[in-house]
Amino acid sequence: MSVRIGLIRHGRTEWNALGKIQGQTDIPLNEEGIRQAEALARRLSAEEGQWDAIVSSDLRRAFDTAAIIARTLNIPHLPPDPRIRERSFGVIEGTTEEERLSRWGADWRQADAGQESDESIVKRGMAFIDDWRTSRPEARLLVVSHGSFLAQLFQAMCRRANNGYLVNMSYSVLEYTDSSWQPLLENCTLHLQDLAQRS
Repeated sequence: MSVRIGLIRHGRTEWNALGKIQGQTDIPLNEEGIRQAEALARRLSAEEGQWDAIVSSDLRRAFDTAAIIARTLNIPHLPPDPRIRERSFGVIEGTTEEERLSRWGADWRQADAGQESDESIVKRGMAFIDDWRTSRPEARLLVVSHGSFLAQLFQAMCRRANNGYLVNMSYSVLEYTDSSWQPLLENCTLHLQDLAQRS
């Protein structure tokens, strides 16, 4: 059996809706985010036996997303791992796009505002991936994390990956074969279309 990992961005929060940078600020899911998690859980439940366990970052929006999926799939919800929490954005956290542009300009992402570097994110993210792959080489794991973190991790794991924006509740699948990670599914949101039809 090949090594497989599913990467999931958490459901929507009020700060997502307001365009605020969350970073490591611990914002909970809103009602829409809960419905999004339930929609992906329904989708995954139709693929019985594909996943062995689920783990998330220690921030509530990711942990609660994982809890919803774990209950529906009846798989173990592993203890949260702080190595897969979102990037720290320093003083940028809590600001809207308008506030960021006003204070730091269009290149606010490059501003010296105390944010964590890409290199730091990749280091802790790949440490998590390598630990899991070597300790449970045949396990198939779902990972619920965060947009900025997952974008960096995806690129570090798979150079062939697209650079598209990872929307809330996006679902990607990577498989480890021939000493490298290959994308099987990238940034998929078909389950959210199902949610829109239900509303």
